[in-house]
Amino acid sequence: MSQTWNDYLRLRADQRRQAQRWRQRQTQRRDLALLDMAGNDYLGLRTDPRLAEAASDGARRYGSGAGASHLVTGHGELHEALEEALARLTGRPRALLFSTGYMANLGVIQALCDPHVQVYQDRLNHASLIDGARLAGARSRRYHHLDLADLDRLMTRAPEKSLALAISDGVFSMDGDCADVGALARLCQRHGAWLMIDDAHGVGVLGERGDGCVGQRYDSQQVPILVGTLGKALGTGGAFVAGDDALIEHLIQFARPYVYTTAMPPPVAAASLKALELLDAEPERRQHLHSLVQLFRDEASRLGLPLMPSRTPIQPILLGDESRTLEWARLLEASGIKVGAIRPPTVPNGQSRLRITLTAGHSHDDIHRLLDALASCQRLVPADSMEEVGA
Repeated sequence: MSQTWNDYLRLRADQRRQAQRWRQRQTQRRDLALLDMAGNDYLGLRTDPRLAEAASDGARRYGSGAGASHLVTGHGELHEALEEALARLTGRPRALLFSTGYMANLGVIQALCDPHVQVYQDRLNHASLIDGARLAGARSRRYHHLDLADLDRLMTRAPEKSLALAISDGVFSMDGDCADVGALARLCQRHGAWLMIDDAHGVGVLGERGDGCVGQRYDSQQVPILVGTLGKALGTGGAFVAGDDALIEHLIQFARPYVYTTAMPPPVAAASLKALELLDAEPERRQHLHSLVQLFRDEASRLGLPLMPSRTPIQPILLGDESRTLEWARLLEASGIKVGAIRPPTVPNGQSRLRITLTAGHSHDDIHRLLDALASCQRLVPADSMEEVGA
């Protein structure tokens, strides 16, 4: 044998290091006073003591783990109540819990698609959606980002009588921009296709009730498949798929990541129910968050920072160059602020950026502190472009 597995692992590691794209985990410690502007805890619920108490009560009553899959003995009262609450939030007849958003997306696409199904995806869709189509063996085409004319062209050329599924993120996690759900729904209905929206970054944040960019605004005829997560704005963990009875029953029977996985731990379900209660009872969290987004964008524009056209809590600063992006992130961390330094292969070459995320747990003073630190970065390591990208 000419190559061993150790040789292969060493070669792949060397290649990534030489490209200066080697990634390392950082253990977050509570005693480090870093201002977190990298995570997705958009409503500031992750550390809310009421969620911790709900989780503790759930563990005392039902145990720390589910003990089995939903189809064996793992589906409990808390799971049933949570699914019903998520269905009400999104205006759907049913909802189905999954362990993670990645598993939810894999499960839906694998359960619905095979080589006879034509799948259409936005080029900037999350990796889990792309992987789902690959694993299902579906015929997959990717249309230009947010370009409905390109999607229409691809659908028009599709073979007649084939099932078709269009898939898009609701809020795109690295850019912060949003899909035009209404226009996508109309286009899909005209072509007889189903529409699937992954609203992981919209649920809890967007919509009049925090029901996301789809939610109750579009029914299950317009958007038959709605995916959301609990580990972002709702501050807990896991995910769900919402839709009509037929869809949910199909997933229960055929979605392998659902069938063959231990159910969500009861404490997580209990905390998620409390988060949904607070989402309804405390709309001021969303209002405060949106005021922070507006403040940041106004002041960042005044500073000439290279913003991207996002009106969501995801506020990227497009720096382009990987080394510049890493240096800005390092300078910010030295100032006590943690942001995401996003580089290829997560984003295309030349599209490296700081991924700044704002939360309801931040204050106006926090935003001004961030802006002062970004202005310092600009002076020390200037960015090439000073205008909003794509506006």
